[in-house]
Amino acid sequence: MLAAGIETVVKNKARMAKQAAAALGVLSSSVKDKALLAMADALLTHSAEILEANAKDMEAAKAKGTKASYLDRLQLTEVRIEQMAEGLRQTAALPDPVGECEYGAQRPNGLEIRRVRVPLGLIGIIYEARPNVTADAAGLCLKSGNAVLLRGGSEAINSNTAISRVLAAAAYEAGIPQGALQFIEDTDREAVTAMTHLNGILDVIIPRGGAGLIRHIVENSSVPVIETGTGVCHTFVDESADLDKAIDIAINAKTSRPSVCNAMETLLVHQAAAGKFLPLLKESMEAKGVELRGCEKTLALLPGLKAATEEDWSTEYGDLILSVKVVDSLDEAIEHINRYNTGHSESIVTENLVSAHRFQQEVDAAAVYVNASTRFTDGFEFGFGAEIGISTQKLHARGPMGLRELTSTKYLIYGEGQVRG
Repeated sequence: MLAAGIETVVKNKARMAKQAAAALGVLSSSVKDKALLAMADALLTHSAEILEANAKDMEAAKAKGTKASYLDRLQLTEVRIEQMAEGLRQTAALPDPVGECEYGAQRPNGLEIRRVRVPLGLIGIIYEARPNVTADAAGLCLKSGNAVLLRGGSEAINSNTAISRVLAAAAYEAGIPQGALQFIEDTDREAVTAMTHLNGILDVIIPRGGAGLIRHIVENSSVPVIETGTGVCHTFVDESADLDKAIDIAINAKTSRPSVCNAMETLLVHQAAAGKFLPLLKESMEAKGVELRGCEKTLALLPGLKAATEEDWSTEYGDLILSVKVVDSLDEAIEHINRYNTGHSESIVTENLVSAHRFQQEVDAAAVYVNASTRFTDGFEFGFGAEIGISTQKLHARGPMGLRELTSTKYLIYGEGQVRG
């Protein structure tokens, strides 16, 4: 049973946003772009205030013994605030998808039919410890004509409250309808429950965070959900791989930011390359502080490693831990990936074009790479300005979700008095 106070607060915020969504959906691109640029400037102007709030979150997280990889997600710096502002500027510079005509036809009876892109309406975002999501989500939703109801995790409550307050003030002053950007400051989990039952008010919920959060929202929401993914991502080093290239890609995929969903969790190595490659891998990974866990064939080549268990193959560590498996063939690599992956990002390192094409065709994931790190699966890197999340489902949207993925379609039909016989 929900506490009446929390349910009322959440519902009232949602209703204010829903009312603003109607006006926002027909707002001109120029006003929306002006607002995003103002929001970017406001982040920089108020960076000291935001960093002070973030310091409180960091202090509380350290006191709870939060592991280093998650502290990295939580921490803000001047550079990261500048990156948030740059994401807003890039989003402002992108084409506005609202009103874009995707299809047009004239029927034999004279009816003219057009399909155009329209905002989804009111989007709910439920997310965990990354405060940059507050700026990314606000910018993408407003640019695509959607009002937004944000509910961040308790770990970043001070940071998110400060960021959302700064962004909302700048947006409204620049012409965004009052109420279009709402943030739920109550950290009680019942606020999430209230959001997931706002049928008829919220048009869609997008969860961003760990597997537990996403599973809870998917299983308990009566509002439609776009499932964003946990990332059990793989890199496969083929027998024809350039080993120097493979080492560079593996190091980047695992260690550049191990806590994020596009980081590699399992490395597969073709048996023909394993003898030369695995000692190089061990030396490079251990220099970066990575713990390796290996299959039996890996342990035979690299004695002293911890044995990988069945659970390891399906675990998103979010940390400096890497599972390693030697496979007999490309077929076994593809079979392993399709069995254990989460549909996020997969990569093959190979100089064989046939193997590359087979891997891309047969691996079931939102992003499939040849000779590149899985870390590129990101809205900013794909040129979307930022992302609302990385969808691992197959309905509506898949992969990094930018502006276009935050719209739906509407059919516009023009007639001259036609009636159906």
